[in-house]
Amino acid sequence: MLLGTLDMLVLRALLPAPAHGHTIAHVIETTSEDILLVEHGSLYPALHRLEDKGYIASFWGTSENNRKAKYYRLTKAGKDHLIGERSRFETLVRAITRVLGPAS
Repeated sequence: MLLGTLDMLVLRALLPAPAHGHTIAHVIETTSEDILLVEHGSLYPALHRLEDKGYIASFWGTSENNRKAKYYRLTKAGKDHLIGERSRFETLVRAITRVLGPAS
């Protein structure tokens, strides 16, 4: 993945509702039709980084299989950050597409 995109994808995965790490990874993977694979070695540092920045908050809950799990929810600051990052990313994608030109 491009640098910084995982954080944006995590925030987007949390937009509808709080989720635990496994669910966040699953949402990203299934939404991308398994093109984007999320390694746990990358996901959890991203979750900690986003929490340190105040973009997400965590709490303990019970997972679908009745186990204790740490859940994450998007904060107002996280939603605002996601809006800005998405806009910047879309601008970047348009610029790269112009440079690449039409498909041959």
